[in-house]
Amino acid sequence: MQSKTGPHHLPPPDAEARRAVRPVICYPVESLSRPEPATLAEARRDLRKTTEVTVPPREARTFRVRAGQTFRISSVEGPQVGDLNLWNAGDLSERFYSGKTRALHGTHVTTGDRLWSGFPALRPMATIVEDTLGWYGIDEHGGGVHDVIGTRCDPYTHNLLSGGQYHHCCHSNLTRALADATGLPMAEAEAHVHDVLNVFMCTGFTRDTGQYFMKASPVRPGDHIDVLAEIDLLGALSACPGGDCGAEHSSDAAPCFPLRVEVFDSAWTPRHGPPPRNGYDRSHGR
Repeated sequence: MQSKTGPHHLPPPDAEARRAVRPVICYPVESLSRPEPATLAEARRDLRKTTEVTVPPREARTFRVRAGQTFRISSVEGPQVGDLNLWNAGDLSERFYSGKTRALHGTHVTTGDRLWSGFPALRPMATIVEDTLGWYGIDEHGGGVHDVIGTRCDPYTHNLLSGGQYHHCCHSNLTRALADATGLPMAEAEAHVHDVLNVFMCTGFTRDTGQYFMKASPVRPGDHIDVLAEIDLLGALSACPGGDCGAEHSSDAAPCFPLRVEVFDSAWTPRHGPPPRNGYDRSHGR
């Protein structure tokens, strides 16, 4: 990776030895309970649709999922990425924690990975039970699909880099959708919008400068990701104004398409039990 510190910082004589130090996985996850293959299969069997929501291009919509139900996000007309927020349906303070999900599962998620909530609950909110883009893996550029590294396109960064007032970025879309669903004032709703799961988005970090990159998503109509709700969820999904994110991030020019969200009862639904909240006593040593 290219140095960002400037030419006056010369490498020490043992620079290569320092770089060669073996990495250590920060969070060994062998002790984590993994979803049973039978559970993943049951969550996809005997699907009976209860709800369907269409998310228009450059807009967001909310949906509700009961614990034990499965929700599906689908590409329906053309390649399109979506930004997903999840909350505990009864407590908006418990919400998806992309950073901890990334630390536990990696930069991109797929079948069998879980979407974790933040402190103090720190429990699985949802589990991915099927991913038709699971074949993609990590490409020659270091790119993968369904990332938990991007934050969401937002009007503040847009203003910082380009000027102007752009309102159809994912942050604003999610804010409007949550305000509409809950009746919260816009400022209160905005405080609950958080870093996302970038559904269908193909991203990575450049090898030379370490910058976050995007490339055209491999998603095509018919592709979908199925997710088991571990707790009662309120979800919000934005159809990103970047379309397949192959050229522009926040734009009225990029071709954009709707996304579909379907909620299903399954063979697993009547047997599901929500996971407990995290067992830490919250004393913090006092």
